[in-house]
Amino acid sequence: MTGLRMAGRATGLLGLAGLAAALAAFGVPAAALAQEAMIGAPQPWGMGLQASGGPIKDAISSFNALVFWIIVAITIFVAALLAYVIWRFRAEANPNPSRTSHNTTLEIAWTVVPVLILVVIAIPSFRLIYYQDRTVDADLTVNVQGRQWYWHYGYPDNGNFTFDSYPVQTEDLQAGQMRNLDVDNPLVIPVGANVRVLTTGQDVIHSFFVPSLGVQRYTIPGRTLETWMRADRPGTFYGQCNQICGVNHWFMPIVVRAVPQAEYEAWVAQAQANFAQGLPPGPPVALAAGVPAPGAPATAPQINVAEARR
Repeated sequence: MTGLRMAGRATGLLGLAGLAAALAAFGVPAAALAQEAMIGAPQPWGMGLQASGGPIKDAISSFNALVFWIIVAITIFVAALLAYVIWRFRAEANPNPSRTSHNTTLEIAWTVVPVLILVVIAIPSFRLIYYQDRTVDADLTVNVQGRQWYWHYGYPDNGNFTFDSYPVQTEDLQAGQMRNLDVDNPLVIPVGANVRVLTTGQDVIHSFFVPSLGVQRYTIPGRTLETWMRADRPGTFYGQCNQICGVNHWFMPIVVRAVPQAEYEAWVAQAQANFAQGLPPGPPVALAAGVPAPGAPATAPQINVAEARR
């Protein structure tokens, strides 16, 4: 076991060295490696929202916390009021119950107070909706088209190349890939860039949903909808179509990979060269060097779901 651990550590060090060399070859400063990459994915026994990878999810988490504590306060108040009523107006303590049918003050209070609570919730809710809607100064535009049952991406600002993103079948999983979540060609974006996302559908309504980036927008045939996203640090962010779109709805994953600007530019050049040869865009440079996705497990669970897919 000790030998295996030492071999694993040596392999990890060699992988990091390869990553550093690959990034250095494309002009990525060593400081970029110091920024810890994150994995935006569901966690076993996880509670609450996924960790935030950008400003939109920060705003969503803040609003979620506000509504949660309002609910907690209301629940405590109603429970305390109910307990008081049960104790104060029990038969032994109140043998002659009141016959009062109207109380103007109470009726005004239980009408006005809920309205005020809704106003407190509505104002940040509307602000969040408009904040999610679109970005004023987009650094990059990405076209997203939902298809049965995979995703089609386009980069109009980088030569207008397009490619398909298919889920990786369980039997084809490589080391470090997540079952039912990984794809063959992820959507790649630069870290810190405001990315305009234009969505449409080819066949039925799908939904482009990446929880850790706070992105959710329908892809509707015949319509183009707009939203945006930004990843504040490198990482891999997983999502799924969350609109029931057909028999393979459950197996329509999304992978957004945020990489440093220099690595993104290297990937774009690689993608354009690959498309000139009729090849798919290929993974970002760091992954092409043989380094698994940051934080991913060393081995992937091999569970046969062929029957389920049928």
